[in-house]
Order: sequence, then structure tokens, then C-alpha cells
Amino acid sequence: QVHLVESGGGLVQPGGSLRLSCAASGFTFSNYAIAWARQAPGKRLEWVSGIYSDGSVAYYANSVKGRFTVSRDNAKNTVYLQMNSLKPEDTAVYYCGKNSREGYLAEGTLGDNYDAWGQGTQVTVSS
Repeated sequence: QVHLVESGGGLVQPGGSLRLSCAASGFTFSNYAIAWARQAPGKRLEWVSGIYSDGSVAYYANSVKGRFTVSRDNAKNTVYLQMNSLKPEDTAVYYCGKNSREGYLAEGTLGDNYDAWGQGTQVTVSS
């Protein structure tokens, strides 16, 4: 079965950094794009970033451009989200998801594009 596990969340001060990890199993990791999405209190699930199966293309939400960097290590079946210059509005539960189609990535969409998600990791940005 497909399994995605996020880690690396925690409490950080505004302006600080965190690196999230998404460890995947149960599918051919190198064939699939992976996305990050987040759920902030009182808000809908928001797409944050996506990275193509081989890491050659990545997309970011406007709210995180210039601050977040997504990367992947297919040998380790792991995707990372480096988060710098964190703001209180970045506070959310962060999830990683598997694209539903091999070799496919669309910018800024969730819905049926992703067919599996992890349980999430909490990121809290507060002084």
C-alpha cells in the first residue's frame, strides 16, 4: 500500500527555518510527482509546491515563492521542503501527496490530481 510520512515540523520563530521530509513507500517513487499542501486553522487545504518525478521541474504557490524550496532524493524515496524566512501565516499542518498519474505534474491544483496523502506534520511559527 502507498504510504507517505511527513516529519520535521515543529515550533519556530518568525524568520526561522525548518526542513520537512516526506518518506514514501508502496509505489515506484521515481515515477511520480509529489506535492506539498497545507491546512491552516480556519482555511481550506492549500497547495504549496510540487516537484516532478525526476526533480527537473518544481512549482510554488505565490505565498511561498522565494522562501521555500522543494527537492527530492529518489534513491531515498524522500521529498524535502526547505522553509526559510517563515511567517506566522505559514502555520499549518503540512502534508505530502502522490500524484495520481505517472510522469505528470500540474501547477497549483489538488483535487483528483493526488490520490494519496500522509498524515501531516505541524508547523507553528510564533514568537
